[in-house]
Amino acid sequence: MKPLPLIAFCLLPFLPLKGWAQDEIYRMELGGGVGGSFYLGDANSRPFAHLAPMGSIVARYIFNPRMVIKGNVAVAHLSGNTGTTFFPADANSGNAEGGRPGTAHFERNVIDFGAQFELNFWGYGIGRGYEGYSRLTPYLLVGAGVTLAPGGLQTDAGFNIPVGVGVKFKLKRRLNIGFEWSMRFTTTDRLDVSNAEGVILSDPYGVRSSGFKNKDCYSFTMLTLTYDLWPKCINCNNIKYVF
Repeated sequence: MKPLPLIAFCLLPFLPLKGWAQDEIYRMELGGGVGGSFYLGDANSRPFAHLAPMGSIVARYIFNPRMVIKGNVAVAHLSGNTGTTFFPADANSGNAEGGRPGTAHFERNVIDFGAQFELNFWGYGIGRGYEGYSRLTPYLLVGAGVTLAPGGLQTDAGFNIPVGVGVKFKLKRRLNIGFEWSMRFTTTDRLDVSNAEGVILSDPYGVRSSGFKNKDCYSFTMLTLTYDLWPKCINCNNIKYVF
């Protein structure tokens, strides 16, 4: 055997690879988020009023750099106060005469189980510069979930539709930080049920509702930190040896 091919063959494992690290793509992100939550309904009509803490476990399955499915299990505290609002004595009377001071106040925790589709504005990642990947991208999200509200007068549950926006940034190759705001529109009008001062905050005006119409909703504003898992197989045909 000629000496030059033999030397090249022996040095092959130690030669630098062009394109190995920048082609590394991961299938999943796992982490958590913390932030604030608020409720909108009969006991609060102002966004970000009665802001309370929330936390979430977050997992993302990455289809490609633009499309992601995210799952979450979140726990949040909700509260509200009717203040000096007046409600009709008879919710079905059709007028507000004989109203009573709406001094009801409620507090309860909710558990949110959900999945959302995220659409990144730009291809999200590091490396593969010829494909235009970006370490920073805003995104839109929409999905479906279930809201469970234990405590209060009774345990309540309903479906929810989350809609929101966010932005995420790759701190390192496998470490991601993000900021997200979303609204959860629910099928229940009993998140704020209270019997304080004789006021029951479940359909106090007698307005007919169906589906998501005239129902309670709540919001999450959170900071997330996730770590990439499960690297995809690297296409060995694209490896180029640099001599």
